[in-house]
Amino acid sequence: MSKVISINAGSSSLKFQLIEMPEETVLAKGLVERIGIDNSVFTLKYGDEEDKITTDIPNHGRAVELLLERLQASGVIASLDEIDGVGHRVVHGGEKFSDSVLVTDEVIVEIEKVSELAPLHNPANLTGIRAFQDILPNVPAVAVFDTAFHQSMPPESYLYSLPYEYYEDFGIRKYGFHGTSHKYVSERAAEMLDQPLDKLRLITCHIGNGASIAAVENGKSIDTTMGFTPLEGVTMGTRSGSLDPALIPYIMEKTGKDVNEVLHVLNKESGMLALSGFSSDLRDIEEKAKQGNERAGLALKIFADRIHQYIGSYASKMSGVDAIVFTAGIGENSSSVRERVLNGLEFMGVYWDPVLNEVQGKEAQINYPHSPVKVLVIPTNEEVMIARDVLRLAL
Repeated sequence: MSKVISINAGSSSLKFQLIEMPEETVLAKGLVERIGIDNSVFTLKYGDEEDKITTDIPNHGRAVELLLERLQASGVIASLDEIDGVGHRVVHGGEKFSDSVLVTDEVIVEIEKVSELAPLHNPANLTGIRAFQDILPNVPAVAVFDTAFHQSMPPESYLYSLPYEYYEDFGIRKYGFHGTSHKYVSERAAEMLDQPLDKLRLITCHIGNGASIAAVENGKSIDTTMGFTPLEGVTMGTRSGSLDPALIPYIMEKTGKDVNEVLHVLNKESGMLALSGFSSDLRDIEEKAKQGNERAGLALKIFADRIHQYIGSYASKMSGVDAIVFTAGIGENSSSVRERVLNGLEFMGVYWDPVLNEVQGKEAQINYPHSPVKVLVIPTNEEVMIARDVLRLAL
């Protein structure tokens, strides 16, 4: 048995799970918030216990020190020698990384090179990697890339219809994101269906505040909705999703905003928040829609409609589909969104059971037995996927 820490480092946060492998038993999990900000918050959960501390945590190095101190003080581990590996989520791997890799100096250099493609995320991810290297220098570390799973896309899926030198010189192409989640639920779907993954055509729907859909054929991603950035694709909580690019200069002209301000609007002030006029939280929007709020109802229709369209498109691209998978916060918990997305797909063999669809937050198969296309709800577990890659590559 091995103990592996899965790490997701943000600019001011650090999310973690300590997992015993290969049993995939979560021994402890937690979150460090407000790193570098006054009144930082450290939360550790293990068994039925919760350890919560409010203190100043000036940097990620101190966050990692505190995390390791509390794991020992709580008795979750007796010493740091019990930690056999660390897995780090890295948002962007560019074209260089089509799989997770052992962290080396050369890998860090390559992650730095593609940081311009994810300037808000990759530097934070690297901060987490370096913090653990300083404290656990002899423990192997693995970088797990959000983009890696989608590197199997063919050129017809990832190239934009732009001058080809833009791709060659600047790396402008579709990369896709949420890859760790799409990979996890694809593998789990094959297990639930008792079918070999390399024989299945799956459409995986990672629907949370950020959302992406993927076409997974024979275990490989062949297309996905997010593109050069996570802004492309379906309508999301605060992101617009795909739109006519000519709108950007038009909005600039009409509002006086510069390009960065317009991009801020598209990323932070659009999507469900803009459509509803009051919230990006689907639960709030569903509640208002039930009360007859017209814009809330319209926001839900648009949200589901975009997902519905991509499912039809990807089924066509794969000449059919064997299963549709819903995951992430909304996909796992909102029966009404699943209903809106699935309605009208009967023509392609999707017959879902409204009673079974009421499931929330746990694995389920919600189609009628006679349905040619299966419909699955699978809670995602990116931390376990990260730990699996640590086990595969480092232990």
